[in-house]
Amino acid sequence: MLLYLYRHGETEENRQHILQGCMPGTLTEEGKAQIAASIPALQSLGLTLILCSDIQRCKDTALIINEVLQLPIVYTPLLRERDWGSATGMVVDGVTKIRIPDDAETLTAMRQRAQDFLTFVRNHYTSQTVLAISHGLFCRQIQAVYHHVEIADIVRMKNTEFRLLELA
Repeated sequence: MLLYLYRHGETEENRQHILQGCMPGTLTEEGKAQIAASIPALQSLGLTLILCSDIQRCKDTALIINEVLQLPIVYTPLLRERDWGSATGMVVDGVTKIRIPDDAETLTAMRQRAQDFLTFVRNHYTSQTVLAISHGLFCRQIQAVYHHVEIADIVRMKNTEFRLLELA
């Protein structure tokens, strides 16, 4: 089966370098345009189902895509972004290092959730070609589990970028 990981469109919070985690996020006009521009490529993939994070920025992304694709959508918390705990909402400019708080989801827990997601897809959608709409960091974690590497080994995804994983 084919699984395409897709990062949601750009949000206002992305522009402001805010750790969104489980915050809803607000798509920018540019983000909406990015999504629309990606639809022709998505149409050529033979998709049969959308699995989507239940966080609003991904839901909004899925709805824009589905205006054209008209596919069933299943929302799942398995595809949520990392929960940053008390660091949620902090501005991180890429230079300033922050201390990850004790109440944030651990990398180990996030890795297990990524494994659980892949198992869920294999167990329930074997005959489908799935578009999984999720978040930048969590898409990288899914790829790290799939490729048996660390998350740091996976190149960051741009907004609306998608990558293929072939699941047995």
